[in-house]
Amino acid sequence: MIVLCIGHASMDISMYTYGFPKENEKYRLKEMIESPGGPALTASLLLGKWGVNTYYEGLIGKDEEGLKILKSLKENNVKTDYVQVDENVQTTKTFIIINKNNASRTLFNKLDDYNEKPNKEITITPDIILMDAEHYELSKDAITKFPNAIKVIDAGKLTKSTILLAKVSDYIICSKEFAEITTKIKIDYNNPSTLKNILNKMNEIYNGQVIITSEEKGCLYKLDNKIKLMSALKVKAVDTTGAGDIFHGAFVYGLSKNLPLEKCLKIANIAAGLSVKKQGSAISIPEVEEVHRIYEKNR
Repeated sequence: MIVLCIGHASMDISMYTYGFPKENEKYRLKEMIESPGGPALTASLLLGKWGVNTYYEGLIGKDEEGLKILKSLKENNVKTDYVQVDENVQTTKTFIIINKNNASRTLFNKLDDYNEKPNKEITITPDIILMDAEHYELSKDAITKFPNAIKVIDAGKLTKSTILLAKVSDYIICSKEFAEITTKIKIDYNNPSTLKNILNKMNEIYNGQVIITSEEKGCLYKLDNKIKLMSALKVKAVDTTGAGDIFHGAFVYGLSKNLPLEKCLKIANIAAGLSVKKQGSAISIPEVEEVHRIYEKNR
């Protein structure tokens, strides 16, 4: 199987503090980690590392950060044929503050305006396309050219691009916030009817398989006309940066192996859970052998 990941790439700078910084104060950082990040990029790194034939299509600057991202892709066996390098822009930097008291994170980034028109002809025929909706024109071009590919959307933020791509996706993996804003239904885990109502409403809006992720609560989905909530892996979180991106990559890994939906979700849950035990974004991707070992112990 060939997987094409399309979307955002950044260089993440994670800064670790005890408590959230106060305004007009000076802080001396004892821990700061640099790692490639971005939803589609992180997912592609996981897939390449786990042995899936993976291509990444995205836009980066011709700068130090862009070169580091290219190096990371190649080291993880991700094909870079369709990476677009623009010398007129800077690769995105994302600054992340992680509160070590509770593992919460706060992100700051600035996205440059890219010329998103595809400038490289895709000569492969992908079996799966994973999109994060950050580069709409690239995604639209790919799904138009390859209508038979399985299309997966990482619907983290409610934007026009995300909605349009979700409408034509086979799998819509969305955040709790995305689903709540879309349906105007608030999830209450103590009230099962809200879980049923929000998922049914999402299924009315989108034709594909909807999966709602909610961090430590796990993921909500429908199978055989039954509403199900799969619990997340129970771990002590150190840094949740990149966990959702790793979830999406691991889910697509399952699809690439023709695994049933629930096994794809279990593998994704385990991978995301293991990642939050480590610091950093893409550098927290777990080994596939460890994921399978935990899956077999908890079948």
